[in-house]
Amino acid sequence: MNRLDTRLSGLVLLEPRAFGDSRGEFFEAFRADKYEEFGITGLVQDNVSYSHPGVLRGLHLQNPHAQSKLIQALHGEVWDVAVDLRAGSPTFGQWEAHVLSGTNHRQFYIPAGFAHGFVVTQGPAILAYKCTDYYHAPGECTVRYDDPSLAIEWPSVGELIVSDKDRLGVFLEDLPAERLLPFKP
Repeated sequence: MNRLDTRLSGLVLLEPRAFGDSRGEFFEAFRADKYEEFGITGLVQDNVSYSHPGVLRGLHLQNPHAQSKLIQALHGEVWDVAVDLRAGSPTFGQWEAHVLSGTNHRQFYIPAGFAHGFVVTQGPAILAYKCTDYYHAPGECTVRYDDPSLAIEWPSVGELIVSDKDRLGVFLEDLPAERLLPFKP
């Protein structure tokens, strides 16, 4: 497994080693001892999402019961975004994005305190998430994907398909301070 460079502190981009032949491909999608080498521990819940081309989900975070997430596209392709919302972070409000696909097998680890979202660039897309805490609806918060203060450069995919929850999320300036985790260098 290779660790690839990321710009924002705490984010980890991994590329599992895939073995292919005339039958197809094989790779280890998860092995706890390998992930511990990268500081990824405590994963307790698996989620799977299926999304059509043009679907945009996010930007989501949860606090209380903040979740770190290990995300991988099993099929299709997404442009996956993490936004640093850790109070006191030198990169607060900055974002980083990576292409995750069923063919590149890359995995994106997003620590608690970051908001997460994605848009399907080739679909349908099936994403698998491993999370470090259980889903807690009262702790969930949605930040607007189109917040001008974030200036996320979403790729053009035609007409976006966005849920009401995501369309009506809060702007960063209106996000209650108690929803933010403190930055820990």
